[in-house]
Amino acid sequence: MTSIDTTALGRLEQAHRLLNAVLKAPTTKPGRFGFRGDIALKFQQQLADEKRPPEYSIEQVLVIAPENGGKLPFLAGYLHSFAYLADVAELLGPLLSPEGKYFMFCNNIDLLAKYSVKIGDITFIVLPLDESTVWVEMLELTGIDKNDVKKLTTAGKLDYLADKASDFSEPFEAVSYEDGMKRMGPIKNRNENRPV
Repeated sequence: MTSIDTTALGRLEQAHRLLNAVLKAPTTKPGRFGFRGDIALKFQQQLADEKRPPEYSIEQVLVIAPENGGKLPFLAGYLHSFAYLADVAELLGPLLSPEGKYFMFCNNIDLLAKYSVKIGDITFIVLPLDESTVWVEMLELTGIDKNDVKKLTTAGKLDYLADKASDFSEPFEAVSYEDGMKRMGPIKNRNENRPV
């Protein structure tokens, strides 16, 4: 039974960065741990012992981690702003590998944009996300039919997607982080059209 403490996610768990977990458990594959939820990128200043939500996070995260401290081979998530990609690289950089597949869906990039952004020796595939979810977009991107995974458990679905994503090799426009910052649009207010 794989424990989170023996994986690269253990450090994030100890720092209380793994939040809103839909799945935080060993997967259906031996020696593999899976997480679906949010990873806090920047915490708000806390006064005394109050608990505040993070200022911003990688949301809708899909990630698997091999035991014995191996690097994370696959990660997908949502960023409300492309600018947060630098925080992702800083926080998760030591846990990622140049061979891994890392997908970041951003709210404030052109809806037709598909970038390959290298920070250090880690490459992120950056894609737009507006009215959808990371899960639905990843199924589409990797060509998985919903019926293929319908009967699987949450952990089984994550395994299936992660294995399929590891073969993903579509070439996208290589863009530097600085260039991406110039191209990104304004951050959208999530509460803009919500009824009060």
